Amino acid sequence: MNKGRVFLVGAGPGDPKLISVRGMEAIQRADVIVYDRLANPRLLKHRRPEAELIFVGKLPDKHILKQEEISQLLLDLALQGKVVTRLKGGDPSVFGRVGEEAELLAEHGVTFDIIPGITSSIAVPAYAGIPVTHRDFTSSVAIVTGHEYPNKTYSSLNWDHLAKAIGTMVFLMGVANLEQICRELIRCGKPADMPVALVRWGTWADQATITGTLGDIVEKVRAADFKSPAVIIVGEVVKLREKLAWVEKKPLFGRRIMVTRARSQASELVDLIDDLGGEPVEFPVIRMQPPTKPEVVAALDAALARLPEFDWVILTSVNGVEYFFRSLRERGIDIRKLGGARIVAVGPKTAEALAERGIIADVIPAKFQGEGILEALEAELRAGQKALLPTADLARDYLPKRLGELGLSVTEVDIYENVLSVDDGDELLQLLTTQSIHIITFTSSSTVTNLFEALRQLGVEDPLSLLQGVEIACIGPKTAETAAKAGLPITYMAEEATVASLVHSMIQGGGMHHEFSNRT
Repeated sequence: MNKGRVFLVGAGPGDPKLISVRGMEAIQRADVIVYDRLANPRLLKHRRPEAELIFVGKLPDKHILKQEEISQLLLDLALQGKVVTRLKGGDPSVFGRVGEEAELLAEHGVTFDIIPGITSSIAVPAYAGIPVTHRDFTSSVAIVTGHEYPNKTYSSLNWDHLAKAIGTMVFLMGVANLEQICRELIRCGKPADMPVALVRWGTWADQATITGTLGDIVEKVRAADFKSPAVIIVGEVVKLREKLAWVEKKPLFGRRIMVTRARSQASELVDLIDDLGGEPVEFPVIRMQPPTKPEVVAALDAALARLPEFDWVILTSVNGVEYFFRSLRERGIDIRKLGGARIVAVGPKTAEALAERGIIADVIPAKFQGEGILEALEAELRAGQKALLPTADLARDYLPKRLGELGLSVTEVDIYENVLSVDDGDELLQLLTTQSIHIITFTSSSTVTNLFEALRQLGVEDPLSLLQGVEIACIGPKTAETAAKAGLPITYMAEEATVASLVHSMIQGGGMHHEFSNRT
């Protein structure tokens, strides 16, 4: 029998960009991915489309599978000849029980790789502005499990040694036993005013921090109803948090923002949100593809065959540019046939997409929509001129209608079509149901209508009620009008129809600061 291979991968503490290059490669190679709740679901989007997903996560009050069952599952999958990637939160060797899984694989001759991850014991404090060592405070750090096992009690820990010999102590999985941890440290000589911090869901959008001392932190945690998963940091380095809390100073910190734009378009918006401290959640409700209807394809063929006749070619989106050139390539049409036409780009991004293909737009309107194009061209338009508008199948009819009224011969063709997408629907429903999405961004009217339709296809009878309480950000007035007609109140409106302006509007609205330090 051909044995498979198992990658035991540390997924890092939560921020998906903290995974190693080798860990990402293991995700991309896997036939099966076995993961738990501390591995960010965004990492799973990098899998191969046919890869199987198996959730074995552990909740504070419920274990989906026991550790022995997980180890056996990995072995069984490998013995079926599959490449298996086991995604574990943090680093698999730091209380991740990777040794037990690797031992069973080794006993049966299955090849495995242990791929380290950034452990939450150092990453989570760092994201809260707490370096675990500092030359002015301590040069030693201890990582301790805060969880009591039936066969391993705290009596086996050398509390006296910890309290007297170690500068910074980091306890993982210890929220439920915080009171005992504080009591033992004080008993062994740590002063009651020793600084303590708890960081919950560190490096995620839900990151929240509570600070205090060994003497009062238990009551503060109880009053704030501060739950696991959280990392506990004990030591003088906690004092540095006030000066070094860098993540929380980012303008979108604490905001989980849904991006409905097609995945091929979403990278700029996703990167901006991420860079500004927010957590982007991609749920592309639109997927773009070349036209499929025979009559539409025939009309496009006819229009492109007449390229030398056009006086104007008006491109109204980056996608329009992409699919226009793609259509020319597929039909073997030389771009020089456009030599007599003037090229209009609806905005700077569209102009940039043209420039990347060696064409400098003749006109870039000040307003990035149909009305702006008319204002920019009106003085140069002449009755009898011919204009080509390669657009999407859901494009507005304002521009071709007005050009026709001015006496131009307008050829409007669908250069691509928008198709409803419901990929990753289960994750979206969970986030919306638990009110974990703070903002939804809409970059076109079709993203609004498709989101409602996608939710209906996912079994939601009343999509509007599910979206209540979520802030809405729209890229322009037409998109906002569609959202308002659907019953959504508009929270943020971009001043210009650009991604940068859309993000700026959300920043102006302020961020959420998850801090419990002053709660008693």
